[in-house]
Amino acid sequence: MRVDYDIETTDPASVYRLLTAVVVPRPIAWVSTVSANGEVANLAPHSFFTIACVEPPIVQFTSVGRKDTLRNVEATREFVVNLAPEGSFGQINDTATDFPPGIGEFEAVGVAPEPSLRVKAPRVADSPVALECELHSTLCLGNSTVVLGRVVHAAISESVLVDGHPEITRMRPLSRLGKNEWGTLGDVRDLARVRYADRTAREEG
Repeated sequence: MRVDYDIETTDPASVYRLLTAVVVPRPIAWVSTVSANGEVANLAPHSFFTIACVEPPIVQFTSVGRKDTLRNVEATREFVVNLAPEGSFGQINDTATDFPPGIGEFEAVGVAPEPSLRVKAPRVADSPVALECELHSTLCLGNSTVVLGRVVHAAISESVLVDGHPEITRMRPLSRLGKNEWGTLGDVRDLARVRYADRTAREEG
């Protein structure tokens, strides 16, 4: 037996809580930007985040409402997606604080920055992966804006590479769940896809 929810008659806050509780786990884009004048470096986590395309390489995150991150991206057309590692849990949560404009989260929370190679926004020094992006486009949907960025440079710590491949067990990314819940890596299962030809041969054999 199921419980039915009429989304069209449900208030937006309840819909938000419902969707973020069932669309889980969600990877976190720890997005760094700089203000239009280049004086303030901002940093904020965004859990509506995924890959949009590979050729060309484009990642996307969604800004719910108009926040410093979105305003900076629109002004500078650049940003960095930093992986949100388990070891930085407290700082990641702290950078979600609604600091007033003009206060940079790097300085306010005590996150160490490092220079990026291709964009002006700094990277998070303690994040094992940084994807430097140039703005591709934005899409407004209701109260949210989808930001699509073309990845122009990737910087990955040697400590998380195994034979040149970023290993999930070394990156230890956090994810967002419902309410105030966060997810850690947990068990990792390895299972290759089966080609149709191989499946058919196996069934016939």
